[in-house]
Amino acid sequence: MQVVAHRGASHEIAEHTLGAYLAAIETGADGLECDVRLTADGHLVCVHDRNLVRTASNKGVISTMDLDELDAFDFSSWKKPWSDLDDEAPDMDPELGKVLTMRKLLETVAGADRRIEVAIETKHPTRFGGLVERRLIQLLDEFGWTGGDSPVRVMSFSFTALQRVERLAPELPIVQLVDKAHHWPMLRRVIPRDWIVGPGIGELIDHPGLGRRLREAGRRVHVWTVNTDEELALCQELGVEAIITDRPAYMLERLRG
Repeated sequence: MQVVAHRGASHEIAEHTLGAYLAAIETGADGLECDVRLTADGHLVCVHDRNLVRTASNKGVISTMDLDELDAFDFSSWKKPWSDLDDEAPDMDPELGKVLTMRKLLETVAGADRRIEVAIETKHPTRFGGLVERRLIQLLDEFGWTGGDSPVRVMSFSFTALQRVERLAPELPIVQLVDKAHHWPMLRRVIPRDWIVGPGIGELIDHPGLGRRLREAGRRVHVWTVNTDEELALCQELGVEAIITDRPAYMLERLRG
């Protein structure tokens, strides 16, 4: 079972920062998960929320700001707000806590000494529409990562967005995310057999029939966000291919000792 770090090692370190991803790589995570948004000046950045309220204490909206503006904010202090008062806390390189571009994350993965997979979620709705997917595929093409052997897979809750990805890069692995169990009967009629299905762990727990149906249908399944022993055990029982977790080190320890 593949262990994928959700927004990096985000249980311990601020999500989507370079520091969180370097920590996940160091722990041995098989893959990294990230959300991607487009800035006003056309840069892809790894940020979950549409605005900066939660992660940078600012009301700014990602899609209306340039990368230079975002680069001025601290994206890590919210995770440990009292660290400045801790004399024993290690000094942190400010660069590890800034906004992270998709390009920088891919460069980090490309420079690793082992294969690390990347699960990229495109966020919708957005005022840029399909431009997000087009820019992402253009960037992946620069790395030579749009073929069937690419370490990257693209995920979304938007079926339309994933159709765009398939048109732009037909060989790239695709994950249809599912946040409601009752959506599956409709989705299973339209999504191709070679697409991976990505249900949330909460839906698998609350609706046991969903996991059973996916297993009986022989679907490849990647589950988010798996953080406890009980959740891991359910995924193992269902034969899940990959788990996305805030706690990659803990899950690796549980799976591999």
